Amino acid sequence: MIGLSHSAALGGYLLLVNAVTFAAFRRDKNRSRTQGWRTPEKTLLTLAIIGGWPAAKLAQRTLRHKTRKQPFANTLNIIGLAWLWVVVLFIAAALYTAG
Repeated sequence: MIGLSHSAALGGYLLLVNAVTFAAFRRDKNRSRTQGWRTPEKTLLTLAIIGGWPAAKLAQRTLRHKTRKQPFANTLNIIGLAWLWVVVLFIAAALYTAG
């Protein structure tokens, strides 16, 4: 993005992907109630992988959606752990290069 720092661009991306992820979970929950066309689990998990994990987990808890499907819930938790590991690595790298 022109004129934005890398952290601002990353922050904007994460805000966008998390908003889209939460909306996708909410839409899928509503469609599950009305027997409408559902969002594939693969799509929901892909949104979590590309940065929407916090919104996916928030939607799962607040909307009570996909909580009984253990393979899905377990995969979502693994994605969260992977994101946590990436954040720890970035912080460690920043501390290492700063010192």
